[in-house]
Amino acid sequence: MFKVLIADKADKLCETVLRDRGLEPVVKTGMAPNELKACIAEYDAIIVRSATTLTRELVEAATKLKAVARAGSGVDNIDVPACSEKGVLVMNTPFGNTVSTGEHAVAMMMALARHIPQANASTHAGKWEKKKFEGVELTGKTLGVVGCGNIGQVVAERGLGLKMNVVAFDPVLTPEKAKELGVRLVTLDELYAQADFITYHVAMVPATKGMINQDALAKMKKGVRLINCARGGIMMEADVKAALDSGHVAGLACDVYATEPATEHMFFGLENVVCTPHIAASTKDAQVTVARQAAEQIADYLLDKVRKHAVNGDKVAP
Repeated sequence: MFKVLIADKADKLCETVLRDRGLEPVVKTGMAPNELKACIAEYDAIIVRSATTLTRELVEAATKLKAVARAGSGVDNIDVPACSEKGVLVMNTPFGNTVSTGEHAVAMMMALARHIPQANASTHAGKWEKKKFEGVELTGKTLGVVGCGNIGQVVAERGLGLKMNVVAFDPVLTPEKAKELGVRLVTLDELYAQADFITYHVAMVPATKGMINQDALAKMKKGVRLINCARGGIMMEADVKAALDSGHVAGLACDVYATEPATEHMFFGLENVVCTPHIAASTKDAQVTVARQAAEQIADYLLDKVRKHAVNGDKVAP
């Protein structure tokens, strides 16, 4: 019987699906790297979310490992090249949390535009500061979507529903698809020059690391508002804080950070920043979906050699 380690907290359905398919699920969450290294050789497959980082050292210690499934879309917490070298298939669930993440980005944009968290805290404190929390409308504003894939398209569609003008930058988005979505395809510099709100939906790869930096910020309109529900590493946080302090960036809504968990941060306490603790995908709906999909993908591969959403399929021999 194949043993599958569920290394991060996942919906109970994950265990159920694996067991119903004849596999042996083992739930061990919150392990330190040395604890995981001590037991990883027992398992044929591992299911992770974002808490566990599968380093090269761990992959090399996993002598029986055949597959890794990420219950989510990003795989930057998995050393994919190391897995490829060992013939370990890495899969993700790119559609399971798409709507939840997109909706969170829209919610963050609206909270940012109307100072909702700050006004809520003030009112709970017994204050009545109507003039302090004057916001801006979204109608008629330009929304720039950087990365118009699955999640970016959800945000673009909802932006259009809010009567915003939507421009998008995505190297692989075709003009035909952009027209179908109702968005205008532009260069990144054009997006920066035009957008009143900019939302990022890109993977954490070398090309996007630190892409929100001093040079990029200088190209943006004065008073722009930024939303980052992608990855903390795409943002040079000190550069963004300087732009917030100067007023060039009017506000930031941030769900992700360069180092997580972020219990202390330069953004915390700033009046023009809305922060959440990496919860964009944290809805009951999304967690059930990604847990089921990850379990099914592992079972399909171990039992039937069927690959679904393999990110290194071209490097792992059938």
